[in-house]
Amino acid sequence: MTTDVDLTERERAIVNAFQGGFPVVERPFEPAAAAMRERGVDIDAAELLETIRDLDERGVLSRFGALVNAQEIGGAATLVAMHAPADRFDEIVERVNDHREVAHNYEREHPHLNVWFVVSVADEDRVADVLAEIEAETGQETYNLPKQQEFRVEAKFYVDGPFGGDGDTEAAGIDCSDLGLDITPTDESTLTPAERDLVLEIQDGFPLTETPYADVADAIGQDVEWVLETVKRFELEGKIRRIGVVPNHYALGYTENGMTVWNVPDEVVPEVGPEIAALPFVTHCYQRPRHEGVWPYNFFAMTHGRSEAESQRRIEQVRETMSEYWDVSDDDWDSLFSTQILKKTGIRMAERADANTRER
Repeated sequence: MTTDVDLTERERAIVNAFQGGFPVVERPFEPAAAAMRERGVDIDAAELLETIRDLDERGVLSRFGALVNAQEIGGAATLVAMHAPADRFDEIVERVNDHREVAHNYEREHPHLNVWFVVSVADEDRVADVLAEIEAETGQETYNLPKQQEFRVEAKFYVDGPFGGDGDTEAAGIDCSDLGLDITPTDESTLTPAERDLVLEIQDGFPLTETPYADVADAIGQDVEWVLETVKRFELEGKIRRIGVVPNHYALGYTENGMTVWNVPDEVVPEVGPEIAALPFVTHCYQRPRHEGVWPYNFFAMTHGRSEAESQRRIEQVRETMSEYWDVSDDDWDSLFSTQILKKTGIRMAERADANTRER
């Protein structure tokens, strides 16, 4: 399988090695490079940093740094589906996208529900207001599909080469997350003002320097030790999902984006969820509500592939796994491929973090 960009063997190794598990230490590129050398890739810290910079500049990476878990920072987000008739499609999409609370919007292949968007708000109660406004403006009903249970959110995209696994049965990468300070997580759900500043500083990536954590500390007026402690703790608490390179999956050739949806018997969802989430090519896996008469599916599993054949093979593997737990018929599932991106602005983290910040 090929990618849409030409990558050297070293570049492939880096993309595969550190989509998570990057060290949280003051000079992280040194132990990261040492870990690669131990596994047969001849590279030093300066070369690792320079290669990541180059991959970032070429658009192979979306960014380098921490993947912040917005759900744990504050506020709420929900997935919403609606119908846009062909003769009003552009008008309806424009009205939906005009709402600043709409972060992502995709057209997907479905005979009725062809517009799928994410609403992100600082106050969960605001979701109902936004959807009411959209319905009033468009004359179309919206179907709210909030996450009821999360089984996996881990969008990692590997390429052929060192540390890559085979994509279908094997995970990959190098994990250096055991390095650094020994931190005890807390059960605190709100943020201090300093923690809010940290989240907003790192949400779009770390500085690509020899000392990224120190540079973050300088930017927010904190000691580097505090930044290292807090980043490490946030990783343990789930406020940060992982730290490393974040690939641009389109640049790597992952152009087939299939959202498979399933009408799983409610009583087997607790068993099925972890099994589907364990498939390494499943990037997102949730339980969501049904809508009687319109939407019979309660289980979502997102897959990505580098070709239509690969994508179909992976969907079939999901079905085979499902079939081990219940009798899956053709009417029990569907696959909704995205046909175009209608809006992609990202989650507005500042408003959600502000609303969840406690006084000093």
